[in-house]
Amino acid sequence: MSVTRHRAAVLGSPIAHSLSPVLHRAAYDALGLEGWSYDRFEVDEAGLADFVGGLGAEWAGLSLTMPLKRAVLPLLDEVSETASSVDAVNTVVFGEDGRRRGDNTDIPGMVAALRERGVEQTGSAAILGAGATASSALAALARVCTGEIVAYVRSSGRAAEMREWGERLGVAVRTAPWADAADAFAAPLVVATTPAGATDELARAVPERPGTLFDVLYDPWPTELAARWSMTGGAVVSGLDLLVHQAVLQIEQFTGRSPAPLSAMRAAGEKALASR
Repeated sequence: MSVTRHRAAVLGSPIAHSLSPVLHRAAYDALGLEGWSYDRFEVDEAGLADFVGGLGAEWAGLSLTMPLKRAVLPLLDEVSETASSVDAVNTVVFGEDGRRRGDNTDIPGMVAALRERGVEQTGSAAILGAGATASSALAALARVCTGEIVAYVRSSGRAAEMREWGERLGVAVRTAPWADAADAFAAPLVVATTPAGATDELARAVPERPGTLFDVLYDPWPTELAARWSMTGGAVVSGLDLLVHQAVLQIEQFTGRSPAPLSAMRAAGEKALASR
């Protein structure tokens, strides 16, 4: 009896660094799913429509990273409320009828990663940066933060965007210049959404008793900020925590199997990162 083959993959540009194949394949092994494969493909915005349009019935789903999270929207038949809230899709699930459904697992993944570290609710929070990840961070904070969120940004244009996202998501957002970013550390929860190296200069400003830092990076790890934060005894949530939790939700949607094996996935991710 032949085993039905199911395919999934992560798309983006650049994509060579992605840990998603490691996590998804570890999950397939732990779940005993035969015939499942998960690959990665270098796909940019210009090539996305042709790639998606050429997929056959054996495909179960796609993971999307930058710069495709918004570019995919016109190609979908349905978009979840969570994804619509930030106009960003990181998960495409193919139905048996061929319909394409877009979802965003980054947002609930962030919430789950925080809860795993004991952050169920916070009275206030700060966000470092205002890029694409910051909007998802705002949406996640809308679920756990009861008070004001301060976003530290580098330009007036970015500041306006963050305030607009706050209004759209129903959260109180105040913006402040990047020059004052060290002030963020007074908040009980700080979410760093900036590229590698952007927060290195802030490491020396970490207070003696910091709250919780959620740094969305995972390679290189730890960042200088995360290392300093840990040294002072503060709690740190890493980008690998986020990657694993959002992948758990993707795997459950792709395979229909729940729960996905979180521990096995994290162990595989940690092993892969240690070998880099």
